Amino acid sequence: MDKEPIKNIKKILVGVDDSEDAQLAFRVAMRRALDLDATLCITSILESDEMNVFQALSADYIHGERKELEKHVENYRKIALQAGIKRVEVVIAEGDAGETIIKRIIPKVEPDLLIIGALSKKGVKKFVGSQAAYMAKHAPISVLVVR
Repeated sequence: MDKEPIKNIKKILVGVDDSEDAQLAFRVAMRRALDLDATLCITSILESDEMNVFQALSADYIHGERKELEKHVENYRKIALQAGIKRVEVVIAEGDAGETIIKRIIPKVEPDLLIIGALSKKGVKKFVGSQAAYMAKHAPISVLVVR
């Protein structure tokens, strides 16, 4: 067997939404962060493809949706802190979830591990090429896909 040591995981990025798989991924990420004394970075993406054209053109609507997402992700942060994780970060962005996490969030956050749920929260994405498959294929870091 190869004698090269396994990379030390110091920062874990977890993608969250309201799906059961994402909830499970969050719990797995918290456990790993506790076990490894790693920083936990929680991200959620405001997906513009879930808005109709009028909503997408309304700055007030997008601002309101972003504020709701910020509150939601802040709840995840509080749960992680209450669980005993010492270092918790939050990152929110807009766009396609998989592409945004790979192209913008990972370079910004520089995590060692990405943990994500296997299924999208709703819609046809579950059946036509998942975000998880995209991220597992294109991420420059290790990816743990949770079911």
